[in-house]
Amino acid sequence: MNADQINVADLIEQIVEQLKAHPIMDKQPKMIGIRTGGEWIAQALHEKLGLTDELGILDTAFFRDDIARTGLSVGVQPSLIPWEIQDQHLILVDDVLYTGRTGRAALNEIFDFGRPASVILVSLLEREGGRELPIHADIVGLKLVSEHKLKLNGPEPLTVSVLDDNEETL
Repeated sequence: MNADQINVADLIEQIVEQLKAHPIMDKQPKMIGIRTGGEWIAQALHEKLGLTDELGILDTAFFRDDIARTGLSVGVQPSLIPWEIQDQHLILVDDVLYTGRTGRAALNEIFDFGRPASVILVSLLEREGGRELPIHADIVGLKLVSEHKLKLNGPEPLTVSVLDDNEETL
């Protein structure tokens, strides 16, 4: 499968259906999108699920374990968590899960805000074969094997592109 065959709108609808069936929806969850692609996916999910609490947004740049090697991204923005994290049930949304390092950084940042009751991870795409940390998504739109980096483009329209090995995904 190549990037132009990935229908992001269909994957979002599939994720919505999976979330509706997930027990976390009975616990008045709050949603957090990981900037940038995860934020765009979270915005769509948040609206389609009719969640009433404001969407939270994380920029994990300062929590990444590769910051000394790669440097700080030019577009770093502050995270926005408009409610208390303590004892909340959270839906954390990312665009592409591959190594697990962004998910780990997001969890570290969340715990700096407080201790949630639970966190589930939702990912639009799971690129298999490169996991470096024991982070997995509870809900995935599409699992695929790809030797290339995948990038979500948006916010309108949301599309997926394949990057050359020397291009950055952040």
